Amino acid sequence: MKEEGIKVISENRKAHFDYFLEDRFEAGLVLVGTEIKAIREHSVNIKDAYVIIKDGEAYVLNMNIAEYKQGNIFNHEPLRTRKLLLHKHEIYRLKKKVKEEGYTLIPTKVYLAKGKAKLEFAIAKGKKNYDKREDDKQKSIEKTIRKYSKEKY
Repeated sequence: MKEEGIKVISENRKAHFDYFLEDRFEAGLVLVGTEIKAIREHSVNIKDAYVIIKDGEAYVLNMNIAEYKQGNIFNHEPLRTRKLLLHKHEIYRLKKKVKEEGYTLIPTKVYLAKGKAKLEFAIAKGKKNYDKREDDKQKSIEKTIRKYSKEKY
């Protein structure tokens, strides 16, 4: 995102390769003090993370926020489960969609917006190997078209 006041911390580029991404959502993160300091140092990995809906609340699992270097005995645990801040109607809509076969919630981006940590995630459906090959084929065709269109001018 190139909007003013937004600083991208971490992106999950592999999500675009492994999943068909549909709707995207933005959620705030419930963090402790050392976690936000570590996020500001870009010490976040969302590659293996996923979002679940449990008891009417949304949580992100396997999001790795490295320990803060200057943290003391009150430092956080890197892989702890973190709560997401969403409206009830959004949670209901997500829960309904995830109940459908093959859908999951995959984090795509962590960023700071006006000093607040936000997580962007998408409703995703897993790709099969033949889908991935088809995407590679399409990218190759588009690249070739761009190459030849530049040579003419």
